[in-house]
Amino acid sequence: QVQLVESGGGLAQPGGSLRLSCAASGFTFSAYAMRWYRQAPGKERELVAGISGAGDNTNYADSVKGRFTISRDNAKNTVYLQTNSLKPEDTAVYYCYARVIDGLLLKDYWGQGTQVTVSS
Repeated sequence: QVQLVESGGGLAQPGGSLRLSCAASGFTFSAYAMRWYRQAPGKERELVAGISGAGDNTNYADSVKGRFTISRDNAKNTVYLQTNSLKPEDTAVYYCYARVIDGLLLKDYWGQGTQVTVSS
């Protein structure tokens, strides 16, 4: 059974940092790309960052380039999102996502989300 469990959210001041973690289980973690999404109140969920299975390719939304870093530790089945120079507009629920083969089907899996609030 695939599970994604996020942690590390909280309250940060503008300019501050938080490190989000997503612990994965139930699938061969290193074989799959992982993504972080976020959803702010009243807005659609948006892609923040993605990383390949081996961790050698990453991509970012323009709004977070140069401030956020996605990484993974395949030995720990965990993907991270280091968020630096946080802005109030980064306030959102952050979700971990994976698309995993289940039998003959590709299925989408989401974590429960972790709240990030940036405020002074």
